[in-house]
Amino acid sequence: MPAKIRYPCGNAPNNEDPQEVCPGVFWIRMPLPFKLDHVNLWLLEDGDQWTVIDTGIDCDETRAAWERIAATHLNGKPVRRVIATHFHPDHVGLAGWLVERFSATLWMPLSEWAMAQVLSRAVGDGILDAYRHFYQATGFGSDLMALVDERSTNYARQVTPIPFSVRRIEDRETISVGGRNWQAILAGGHAFEHASFHCEELGILIAGDQILPQITPNVSVWPSEPKANPLRHFLADLDKFRGLPAGTLVLPGHRRPFTGLSTRLDELAQHH
Repeated sequence: MPAKIRYPCGNAPNNEDPQEVCPGVFWIRMPLPFKLDHVNLWLLEDGDQWTVIDTGIDCDETRAAWERIAATHLNGKPVRRVIATHFHPDHVGLAGWLVERFSATLWMPLSEWAMAQVLSRAVGDGILDAYRHFYQATGFGSDLMALVDERSTNYARQVTPIPFSVRRIEDRETISVGGRNWQAILAGGHAFEHASFHCEELGILIAGDQILPQITPNVSVWPSEPKANPLRHFLADLDKFRGLPAGTLVLPGHRRPFTGLSTRLDELAQHH
């Protein structure tokens, strides 16, 4: 019988008080100015330094929260590695600032880094023309086309400059953090090569937005690749997670950590 989905970590932390979900892994929640009003970030103790997984968007409130965490929680140890699961601004928006602030290195799947580079710099007429052509072809009327014009440069406004130098994350590679091995699992659909990270020793999957509880990842065709079929990739890549142990604690990009991974995978597949 499939395991029920449970939420063993209790209430979410506020953005000034990281909550330890298992030894050396801390849950941070940062606010977002959207209907989905928060994003989960992960702070991993890494010997004499820290590794950050995902960053929040670029805004004064998020920067101030990171400064408070640096002052009260990092115990004088620097952040030396900033990992972004994918290119969406709530996950990579402050990567450039954190890299500069701590003299850290940015780690991302290469296609995610490249898309972040393109969108963060694409503020001219070229991108607006491409967006207009794409959405007109889908049947948008004048009211919706006005939103296209308004939102076409939203990405660039929500991110700091994406570092030009990146350390590429590849599918199934093993990354050592704090003496523990984390296997990267790259999957499509929500993004191009969204990176999740599984630590067998801790029984944890940092899933980002690839596997969410209660809500589903957004799976959309983008103007940059109008003939793509992201849903095919999303459904196929759910299978990459089916072999993980039944008791795995899933740390998602939104909402609360949960167990019952196989049940949630079935629900996501059925929904889509």
